[in-house]
Formats: sequence, structure tokens, C-alpha cells
Amino acid sequence: MPADFSHPTFGEAFRFWLKLGFISFGGPTGQISIMHEELVERRKWISEERFLHALNYCMLLPGPEAQQLAIYIGWLLHRTWGGIVAGALFVLPSAFILFCLSWLYMEGQDVWWISAIFYGLKPAVLAVVVAALIRIGGKVLKNPVMWAISALSFISIFFLKLPFPLIIAAAALIGWIGGNLRADLFLVTSGESGRSSVHGCSVDLATNAEHTRPSWSRALRITATCLLLWWLPVCALGAWLGWGSTHAQQGFYFSKAALVTIGGAYAVLPYVSQQAVGHYGWLTTPQMMDGLGMAETTPGPLIMVLQFVGFAGGWQHPPAGWSPLASAALGAGITTWVTFLPCFLWILLGAPYIEKLRGNVRIACALSSITAAVVGVILNLGLWFAHHAVFPHSSVHGGKWQPDVFVIAASLMSFLLMRKWKWQMIPVIALCAVGGVIVKML
Repeated sequence: MPADFSHPTFGEAFRFWLKLGFISFGGPTGQISIMHEELVERRKWISEERFLHALNYCMLLPGPEAQQLAIYIGWLLHRTWGGIVAGALFVLPSAFILFCLSWLYMEGQDVWWISAIFYGLKPAVLAVVVAALIRIGGKVLKNPVMWAISALSFISIFFLKLPFPLIIAAAALIGWIGGNLRADLFLVTSGESGRSSVHGCSVDLATNAEHTRPSWSRALRITATCLLLWWLPVCALGAWLGWGSTHAQQGFYFSKAALVTIGGAYAVLPYVSQQAVGHYGWLTTPQMMDGLGMAETTPGPLIMVLQFVGFAGGWQHPPAGWSPLASAALGAGITTWVTFLPCFLWILLGAPYIEKLRGNVRIACALSSITAAVVGVILNLGLWFAHHAVFPHSSVHGGKWQPDVFVIAASLMSFLLMRKWKWQMIPVIALCAVGGVIVKML
């Protein structure tokens, strides 16, 4: 194994995934950027080509793509338990923090310093997103064709508001056809013969490892285990509390939502809001908006807002004799369980087959085209995040948007510290968090 490429121990990986769970701010854009910075650029646990190959597959799946990417990489590094640990630690810190915030919210309390810390983290995440956009774009945008695909992707999602799955499917089709006509223009993210390169050294992480080889027996075991773990708690709630109870309905509804969340949280939130507020009446529209705000300012996937929906629904519709907090805890628990458990099924079942396709030139061309389209999507999400961070809704005065000077200055400082002076991410995030508290105090 080359000297500049390291394979971590399980303990090293565990500590990283735990840390990632607490610093994964900024939605999927920020989370993917953080993983790219830490795993590809700094630690060199996985190559650029393997990272993008996994990311392209996760982009096609329902559910939070950043968590699925963590599961995929964890599985590559340390088999099934590596994927389970990576995926679980990606959401557990966020679940705990959001549970506490949800409880304080429903009790009518406000802890100012928590929001101040989250406020300070925004510019650090914005700097991470910009740095990742530059790095990933530099890796894939190597010719006019890739630039054109990326530009069309951005125009489609930013101006035309086309659905994210449609954009990714179109990019894959372009890459598939283009790879048959001019493979030299599309094969830009894959190394020779399916191998990859890190700073000039050829590496091929886990290519011949047993767990990366697909088999029917393994697929059946994974499918049976995940489906049992997925549906057993839902059916148990129905048998215990009644099939028409709030908690059983939450289990069934969010299981269905987990199958249609292609395109990320923003694609499914209007559907969830309509059903949770209008059809089931679990919470009100203002509560839904407040929950989204809390989810946006906590680490972990944005789809974690569904936990708040389950919490609020349980709190406001407890079974007879139950306390609101106990009912809310059960609602939050079953909602989180059925939202994120399917992600493990999609990755642990499909990843070996996706790995097997790495040597296929036309598949590689299609995935390269998807990566170019993803650059346009990241630019769109980055602009959205920057707009809401630099021009918060609370700064509207006289019909004009007033920029947040602290966010602008701290973003520029964070970018320079990481990009020019090579600071690691944790000190930069800590510095911005302290800055946020100081600004709010003043």
C-alpha cells in the first residue's frame, strides 16, 4: 500500500464518524464537503475516484445522500459493521440535540446561547462548501463537455426548477450515450482499469476484499434483516396502541415517505408538510416552520426535521394516560427509525453491485457525467445556503436585504484559514462558534 494512503483502524474510523456527527452542518452540501475534505484530502482514507463513485450512487437513492455516503465509505473501510457505525453516528448526535431542542420548544423555553453557537457555525460551513466546490469542480470539469453538463445542471435546478432526479437521470443518459461515442471526453473521474490515483500513487481500496463481492446469499440476508428491523417496530406499535393511533400512523406514513425522498429533503418537505399539517393534524404550519429552522441549524441531515414532526405529533396527541413527553419520545423514536433505517438497506444491499461496475467504461462515463451535474447542484445549494446565511430573513428593513457582516467576514476568514494556511476544520469551527456567541452577546 502506498505510503501516502492509509487504511484506518476501526477505532480511528469510529472516532472520526463520531466527530462527524457533531460537525456535519450545512445540509447535504456541507456534509459531503466535510467528508471530502477529511477523508480524501487530509486523511487519504479513500481515493477521489472511489469517493465520487459512491457519491454518484447515493445521489440516485431515496433518503439523505450524505448519510448514505457515510454508510458506503464506512462499509468500504470496515465491512458491514463499519457501515452501521458510520450511518448511526451520522444521525445520533443530531437526533439527541434536536430532541432536546424540541422539548425546550414545546415547553415554551428559549436557550439563546445554543442559537448563538449555531449562528457562528454558518460561516464556517459556507467556507467548507466553497472550498469543496472548487476541489470537486477542479477534479471533474476538465473539458468543455463537463463544463456544459455542470452549467446545464445549474440552470435546470436554479432557473427552471426542474426536479433533482430528472437532472441526474438526464446527466446519466448523456454520459452513457457520450461514453459510447467519445469516451475520452467523459471518462474524467475514473483511473485506468478501475484503479484510482492519489497524488500520483495508484491505489485500489478494497477492490479484492471479500465483502465487496456481491452474492445472492448475502443479498437475501441483508434484505431479510433490514426489512424485519424496519417493519417489526411499526407492526408492534399497531398491535399495542391500535392501528389508528398517532404512533402507528407515523410509523406507516414515514416508512412510505422514506421511499419517495429522492432529491433530498427539500424535494419531500412540501409533501410531508401538507400531510402532517393538513391531513393528520400532528402539528401546525408555524410549528413546522420552526422545526425546519431547528433542523437547519443542527448537525446531521436536514431530513431530521421529520423527527420534530414525530415529536410534536406525539406531544400533542398522547394516548390515554400518557405524559406528553413520553408520547413525544415514542413519536420521535419511531419516526427517526423508519426514516433512516432504509438507508442501510439501500447501501448494504446495492454497494457490492455498484463496486462491481467500477471497471465498466460506459458506467464510468455515466457516473462522470453525474458528477459534473452534481457540481451544478452543489453550486445551487451553496448559493441557497449563502443567501440564507448572509441575508437572513430577520435583516429585512425597508424592503431591502441587509447583509450580515459577521457571516461575510467570518466566511472569508474561515476560507483563508483552511485554504491558504491549512488549518484543520475543528479549530476553524470552534473559532466561528465562539465568534457567534460573542456577537450575540454584544
